[in-house]
Amino acid sequence: MKTQVVGLLAALGFATSAQADVVLPRILGHNMVLQRNKPLPIWGTATPGEAVSVQFAGQQQRTTTDANGHWQVTLQPLTASAKPAELVITGQNTIQLHDILVGEVWLASGQSNMEYTMRKNSKVTIPATEDASPLTELERAHNPAIRIFLVNRKELVKPEPQHRGWSVAQDSALRSFSAPAYFFAKELYDHLKVPIGVISSAIPGSRIEPWIAEEAFAQDPYYASQKVDGDPGKFYEPMIRPLAPFAVRGFLWYQGESNCFLGETTTYTHKLNTLISNWRTAWHDPTLPFYYVQLAPFKYSESKDTKVPLTRETLPKFREAQEAVLQTPHTGLIVTTDLVTKLDDIHPPYKWKIGRRLAWLALADTYKQKNVAASGPVFDHLQVKGTTMTISYKSLGSALISKDGQPLTDFEVAGADGVFHKAQARIKGKRVLVSASEVLQPVAVRFGWDEVAKPNLFSKAGLPARPFRTNAAATSATTATTEAGK
Repeated sequence: MKTQVVGLLAALGFATSAQADVVLPRILGHNMVLQRNKPLPIWGTATPGEAVSVQFAGQQQRTTTDANGHWQVTLQPLTASAKPAELVITGQNTIQLHDILVGEVWLASGQSNMEYTMRKNSKVTIPATEDASPLTELERAHNPAIRIFLVNRKELVKPEPQHRGWSVAQDSALRSFSAPAYFFAKELYDHLKVPIGVISSAIPGSRIEPWIAEEAFAQDPYYASQKVDGDPGKFYEPMIRPLAPFAVRGFLWYQGESNCFLGETTTYTHKLNTLISNWRTAWHDPTLPFYYVQLAPFKYSESKDTKVPLTRETLPKFREAQEAVLQTPHTGLIVTTDLVTKLDDIHPPYKWKIGRRLAWLALADTYKQKNVAASGPVFDHLQVKGTTMTISYKSLGSALISKDGQPLTDFEVAGADGVFHKAQARIKGKRVLVSASEVLQPVAVRFGWDEVAKPNLFSKAGLPARPFRTNAAATSATTATTEAGK
């Protein structure tokens, strides 16, 4: 680990005391967006003992590099501004960064579904009845107030002499950029009308462990008695750590498929909590919002060459593990049960809806905007009377509906034997009444508890209900027994 860090520092110029010029990290460059209403760290390297000054928006901050050549200043919080400005850093040399805006900045990370590019987005196939305009977004995108930064694993730790990296979200730069992150930024801009900057740092096929620093695992007593495989720190070191302490509003996370293939449940909950804590610590802010994507339907049980046997309950149990992270403050997740067209495709096509739903979470929870629907129906509590179970949902300011106008699907009930049977369900006001003729004394209900379930219970605002189960012990029946019960 020590050798790895020294190598990174050397690549950044931190360990080269002979370096005379001021050197900036790659994340600081032309066209960037600085986070509004927060202190703004600006940092880099130069000759040890060198005087460095930073000027921006009427402010001037001065400092002197330490014995290793490090320097950092902090600009006072600024209000949003779409007027391009220059940020000037002066030491033995002068660096002028052009076209700098002030607005909202978010970091998006994960595996292939977050990395999924706008170029790929333009080639997906969706039903003819759907709005296809997001597929041609590349042809129209030219909003100079939306800026993007794509992290390259091999380049982020290296200085960029021309200070390139940030781009206006259009043309070739946007073609290679994350579609979910772009559509998130676009939706934020449409509501907030301030400059939006979004950073994409994602690796296809990556498990969660490489995105967490080794020391985060080492310092957590939970991992003291177990080995953590999956290359801890492998992506965190070159793709996350160098971004801090660049001021951001929060994080977006779309990952989990690789860990779901391992049949993980509570271990993933703890790993995601460790990641959140690790990143918040790196940015010195325990309140940074963290919004993430619950996995979409997929036939995990039909996958071959997996390390563990997978069943049709593997995905629902993994989603449950994802949901458990909501106990951590300042977190939120979106449901994606409706965003698939092919159940054997691990990459759902509706990346614009992913981005929008993440944006709605941010608008409602972070920006406190009213009249923004951030969530579909979420289970609250259950009442049992005779053979009928009454499901109540948390208040969401929107009526319950059947999206397709058909009877509600994907509800199941079980008695004390733990065998689940397909149930009849109907909406009654803000509740759902559920029963099954085979179960005279129901004790548990579950909803959407199958890897291919695409339930039709929605909010009137158009968001799907979150899958759930009410009794883990009652739902522990084997897949074979459960399937026979259907």
